[in-house]
Amino acid sequence: MKTKGTIGVTTQNIFPVIKKFLYSDHEIFLRELVSNAVDATQKIKALAAKGDFKEDLGDLTIRISADKDKHTLTISDRGIGMTAEEVDKYINQIAFSSAGEFLEKYKDQINNMIGHFGLGFYSSFMVAKKVEIVTKSWQEGAEAVKWTCKGTPEYSMDPVEKADRGTDIILYLYSEYESYAEEYKVSELLTKYCRFLPVEIAFGKEKEWKDGKETELDKDHIVNDTNPLWTRKPADLKEEDYKEFYRKLYPMAEEPLFWIHLNVDYPFNLTGVLYFPKIKDKLEVTRNKIQLYCNQVFVTDNVENIVPDFLTLLHGVIDSPDIPLNVSRSYLQSDPNVKKISGHITKKVADRLEEIFNNDRKGLEERWDNLKLFIEYGMLTEDKFYDRAIKFALFKNTDGKFLSYEEYQKLIETNQKDKDNKLVYLYATNVEDQFAYIQAAKNKGYDVLLLDSPLCAHFVNLLESKLKDSRFVRVDSDTPEKLIPGEEITKPDLSEDEEKEMRTAFEEVLPKDSRFTVSFENMGDNNLPVIITQSEWMRRYREMSAMGGGMNFMGSMPESYSVVVNCEHPLIKKIKETKEPRLISQVCDLALLANNLLKGQALDSFIKRSVDIIQ
Repeated sequence: MKTKGTIGVTTQNIFPVIKKFLYSDHEIFLRELVSNAVDATQKIKALAAKGDFKEDLGDLTIRISADKDKHTLTISDRGIGMTAEEVDKYINQIAFSSAGEFLEKYKDQINNMIGHFGLGFYSSFMVAKKVEIVTKSWQEGAEAVKWTCKGTPEYSMDPVEKADRGTDIILYLYSEYESYAEEYKVSELLTKYCRFLPVEIAFGKEKEWKDGKETELDKDHIVNDTNPLWTRKPADLKEEDYKEFYRKLYPMAEEPLFWIHLNVDYPFNLTGVLYFPKIKDKLEVTRNKIQLYCNQVFVTDNVENIVPDFLTLLHGVIDSPDIPLNVSRSYLQSDPNVKKISGHITKKVADRLEEIFNNDRKGLEERWDNLKLFIEYGMLTEDKFYDRAIKFALFKNTDGKFLSYEEYQKLIETNQKDKDNKLVYLYATNVEDQFAYIQAAKNKGYDVLLLDSPLCAHFVNLLESKLKDSRFVRVDSDTPEKLIPGEEITKPDLSEDEEKEMRTAFEEVLPKDSRFTVSFENMGDNNLPVIITQSEWMRRYREMSAMGGGMNFMGSMPESYSVVVNCEHPLIKKIKETKEPRLISQVCDLALLANNLLKGQALDSFIKRSVDIIQ
């Protein structure tokens, strides 16, 4: 019987609302329609499992077909189908989802229901000027029905011939969305949103290159993996399985360091695989690499609300039906479960790292240069992770030796305490650039750490606040004698007039700005004649300001340097006697050059002067 009616809505503007506000991303429509087809297929399998459906299930493949000439896109399934009454109930009454009531009835037979809201179908009107549903219920004696709507509350529903059960959704695309009838575009969307759905999805035929041309085979092209790696038991998987899955997810990425297989069923359901990528020195480029799924349906790759910020540097997949999604399944809603899941993932990551530390220390050391940025970031941003990481985090010194924090503390506690009984951790950020300073520290029997990540300034600030009676000092922040101040340092044997005269002589050859302050110390004849240092406090907070955080006003302050003249060096003794300007210029330029502060005309003058001296 032919019927006409009006969709049960309270306002004529429901469709514009759906189009503009409910679904922020138009391409989601295909995910929603295919997910509905999966639900329908899962339902018929549940009916068969319970014995309510006694016929042969046959081929349950969901088929996608595109006609670029007619500008149509069709999604077909052989699932449960609908009667005319069910179409009226579930299509004409917006948001009356059938998933909930079906799940309740058949909860023992089906574990993976996707649908929640009943609005997914209407996402089709974002891209289609007309939508048709041709459907036939699985129920004996059911008649097929065709539902037609042009994106307004008016619809028509007519009897139609259909040989088999199931549903066809036909979209007649708007001109601006005709690309959704192109093979490349449909393939792109299916790969993004449907590549791991639990029912096979066919789009076109398999192809092969033969005799120099592409030939279509008589075999369906299945676009998805119905049993992705994270749904399988870890005991059934080998190392190569994890690596192969990673290559599928990130074909251009380097091989991961290691991974964590998540499999939780209480107090929430959570599965997934998280990979530790090789992290170098950039934070942002590796973000948004964790894909969030709900029952194998892609939701988003923006998971900052479900995993702590530092874990967004990981790669992989998280799947949970307990993640609270908004009605369009586009993003997360605020919910206590989110915090619980986030906390659990953090714990699993820490467990895995501690396990490697305890059982494969050498392996951890080999991977450390790629891991340290991730771990430092985690320790900076998550107190609970810091409390765990302090047990397995490593220090690496400038000789390439690795030690745990506890081991390193024992190494330096005898020789590196200052007059206030504070333990002084000396560090360098670049072995090549700070080589002379490192060697000077080593000559005094000190050990020097290599802290070369972009987070260094923030990280040493954190450690100073956490490690009792400790401070961190960069090796080029002061003279070797003052890095770890102990007994009183012998002052240079200079009269007030001599010091004033020497200071004036040095200031005259230094760059004409206020950045450089000249001072005089006894540093022994084995140290350099002139050393340039920069205050630890000033430099650290400038670096923190540059990255964000810390005392931001420091970033706008001019850099300042201390030019320390070693009065015990033979060259300085000669300068004291001769006051030769050329010699003063040479020792000062050498110090500037060592700190990458000699540029332009000054550098050119230094080179010419050096040539003259050695001729």
